Amino acid sequence: MKAVIQRVKDAWITINGGEKQTMGPGLVVLFGVGENDDGADCETLRNKIAQLRIFEDREGKMNLCARELGLECMVVSQFTLFADTKKGRRPSFVKAARPETAIPIYENFLDKMNCAGFKNVIHGQFGADMQINLTNDGPVTIIIDTDEWRKN
Repeated sequence: MKAVIQRVKDAWITINGGEKQTMGPGLVVLFGVGENDDGADCETLRNKIAQLRIFEDREGKMNLCARELGLECMVVSQFTLFADTKKGRRPSFVKAARPETAIPIYENFLDKMNCAGFKNVIHGQFGADMQINLTNDGPVTIIIDTDEWRKN
């Protein structure tokens, strides 16, 4: 699994042209499932994201996490995180999990994030047409690849 975590001042998402879901300060998480993922790392990834100390304390040091500050979170499925751009100009997405594998893992991850202690968790819809707007704060952007955990 891969996750791109962005610290934001605010964000919103619309799904298939529907009603805008909004959030205040917190995290936007773009979440991708790879072809070899089985979801076993969902809880570990959730804990890592919820406990990332990427918010500033009174001294201006990144010492606080979104959970302890009671901030919000948005999670959006993003198969394009597994784009292979080695050849040509058109990315290949064969390393992304097929929907029958990815959807249950995405839903499991959402369940875990809903129990992570955020003030609110909003999310996208797998495979939908989504528009996302965010105000990046910092900017602070962290990339997590669970395959990297197994290499060490």
